Amino acid sequence: MAGSASAQLKAELERIRRTKVYEEVAEQLQRLILDGYFKPGDKLPTERELAEAFGVSRASVRDAVRSLELLGLVEPRQGQGRVVRDLSPDGLVRPLASMLVRHRALLGELLEVRKILEPPIAARAALLATPEEIEQMEAIVERQAEKLARGELPIDEDTEFHYLIATAARNSVILQVIDVLMDLLRESRQQSLQVQGRPQKSVEGHKSILQAIRRRDPQAAEAAMRQHLDEIEAVLSVKPEA
Repeated sequence: MAGSASAQLKAELERIRRTKVYEEVAEQLQRLILDGYFKPGDKLPTERELAEAFGVSRASVRDAVRSLELLGLVEPRQGQGRVVRDLSPDGLVRPLASMLVRHRALLGELLEVRKILEPPIAARAALLATPEEIEQMEAIVERQAEKLARGELPIDEDTEFHYLIATAARNSVILQVIDVLMDLLRESRQQSLQVQGRPQKSVEGHKSILQAIRRRDPQAAEAAMRQHLDEIEAVLSVKPEA
């Protein structure tokens, strides 16, 4: 990569300061792809160039790119390295949906996919959600709290809340991917909501996400969603392999 191109890429990226570095690298690369900085057919920079641009290790870059391959965003091509795939809904969602169905028993990996996708989706929703969609989110959270008060598990409301955030992100590919994920994770959602205290935490997590979206604060929405998903992972005691 030429020096000017490397400088331009650096300008598009933020320095990485979180513990799970590869997740943040994957999120930012995903954002660059979905925003059109890297277009279908473009070759990604090398691991070394990406590591220098992000200010992280090559191992973190390698794990991040591997996760993008699992999502169907990039693919390895002999003699070219990693190339951005066609981002049409069929071109992207079909291989991803197939992979998720084959690995539906690997709950830890499915949660990792959520943690890569949903925080930036929440950030987009904070910028793009309509007033009507925000009102719908508020109504969902209210119904969730009412069900808890009656001693019922608000599983449908939990799914509906996350799906509406994906809808508000205004991306048909994202919406189809989240639709697949919500279906595959329904069992784990039911399991997590049966843990004592977890339903209340779920409501509080949704309220925090909603407040950030209502304030049109993408960074706060992203952070609130990440914390919400971290809590789910902790409740289920599911950790990805090192």
